[in-house]
Amino acid sequence: MLSKNKIRYVRSLESKKFRNAHNAFLAEGNKLVSDVLGAFECEWMLAKPSWMATQGDIPAGELLVDEYDEISKVSLLSTPQDVIAVFRRPAYDLSHADASASLVLALDGVQDPGNLGTIVRLADWFGIEHVVCSPDTADVFAPKAIQATMGAIARVQVHYTPLESFLKAASENSVPVYGTFMSGESLYGHALSEAGVIVMGNEGGGIRPEAEQFISHRLHIPAFAPGRATSESLNVAIATAIVCSEFRRPRENVS
Repeated sequence: MLSKNKIRYVRSLESKKFRNAHNAFLAEGNKLVSDVLGAFECEWMLAKPSWMATQGDIPAGELLVDEYDEISKVSLLSTPQDVIAVFRRPAYDLSHADASASLVLALDGVQDPGNLGTIVRLADWFGIEHVVCSPDTADVFAPKAIQATMGAIARVQVHYTPLESFLKAASENSVPVYGTFMSGESLYGHALSEAGVIVMGNEGGGIRPEAEQFISHRLHIPAFAPGRATSESLNVAIATAIVCSEFRRPRENVS
């Protein structure tokens, strides 16, 4: 049976304060937990026997069998699934986010955890292994963000650092730094490199001046609604998908 202390501890991880204090995060759901199980140290897990039977050896510090439908007592989901687990938060080395050799996503103050998680999922889809975030970007280990990654958090490293310093270093090393703006050159007519930094801004304010000063290529996603009113802007996750897709689109020389 789950103790009141254990229930209190697991549910406390909904708060960033306690995630930081315990250096841990919560993941729940059949596929999500399966995906991250091999990537992070599992401190504690509560699972139904049917899910456990599909996993083989489960490397959890403490493994409890949910025989009394106790997951609902600790779950943050409206419809609890078959497994919930607490993982140790990883420590990443920012120097591995080498934008001179590969594409790196940089997020300037993205506030919504769902947007952040979706962007991590997009990074995974487009083969981008590092996402560098300003300190005021949402916490990727928040339950909502973890859920939105759909397991991509196991393959994409998310770093938090003063973004201006990261972009300044990239600029000083002649690494191309791309940013999206309402004014700029069309994304579809710009020569895009295979390495560099792609900066995406805050949902409401876009890229701040402190980061903008280091951007060498100003990109714009044009609307295709001539002669009529259209949406004012795109959701940051949708914009990220469009930009990443264009960077990864194969170019062919046509004679």
